[in-house]
Amino acid sequence: MNPDTRSRRQLRLMLAPYLVGLVGLVLLPAAVTLVLAFTEYDLLRAPRFVGWDNVTELVGDPVFRVSLLNSLVFALVAVPLRLLLALGLALLLHRRGPAVGSARTAAVLPTAVPEIAYGLLWLWLLNPLHGPVNQVLRLGGENGLTVLGRTPPQWLTDPTDARAAIVLMSLFTIGETFVVLLAARRALPAEVYEMAAIEDATGWDVFRRITLPLMTPVLALLLIRDAIGSLQFSFVPAFVVTDGGPPPYATTYLSLFVYRNAFEYLRYGYASAATLVMILLTVAAVVLQWRLIRRYRGFYGV
Repeated sequence: MNPDTRSRRQLRLMLAPYLVGLVGLVLLPAAVTLVLAFTEYDLLRAPRFVGWDNVTELVGDPVFRVSLLNSLVFALVAVPLRLLLALGLALLLHRRGPAVGSARTAAVLPTAVPEIAYGLLWLWLLNPLHGPVNQVLRLGGENGLTVLGRTPPQWLTDPTDARAAIVLMSLFTIGETFVVLLAARRALPAEVYEMAAIEDATGWDVFRRITLPLMTPVLALLLIRDAIGSLQFSFVPAFVVTDGGPPPYATTYLSLFVYRNAFEYLRYGYASAATLVMILLTVAAVVLQWRLIRRYRGFYGV
């Protein structure tokens, strides 16, 4: 057998599991969702084609509009904060040191905790009366107030504080992003930094002119990945910790909206239409980010 033919056959065999997973777990469910989005289906009766009725109902659904706004705000706030925090940790911990290994482990550990257990842990941490977070905030204060004389955040009962709690929870599950950025920073050539030291460049100049441009491709991929995953980041915290509240729907995100319509109300067609909106939003966000990144890379020539 020709060596080239054998090599191509081996490559096809190696790609086969990925292709099977892609078709079975991504393309086929996406096709089913697309079909169901134009039907009325409750698992009890056969799907009934309703055309654009589900989309029309979504446009007029106040709960959907609130969940859409919540998801957009979460993505705009949480995604940049997660990336900045992971980048800061990677730059801080890329050198070897006495406690660096323990610090790296601490940064990755929350990501390894099962999501339900992680949500239940934060349900205890954010308890407004007895939770450790508010207990720490009350240190130095009087009459149950903080040191600034304000009432501690009501994480589970105030709408604004509840949204902030969901963002706060997402900031600790950056282990994968941190590991990728740590590897990217350690892979940068040391000679460039040695030349910058010889020229007495400041730390800010080194970061702005060397580190950030060289790490931009990795940061771009992580930004796109987090933008895609942001609609899923909020599901477990909103489901376990705040249950979509406090009223009215303060932490009901698109993922929770889809879950409730599909599995609680058995409106699979309606939930599929909302899922298509999630997919379109994700595609739009990725395209926008990619264009901005291309302009940035063109400016720096990387």
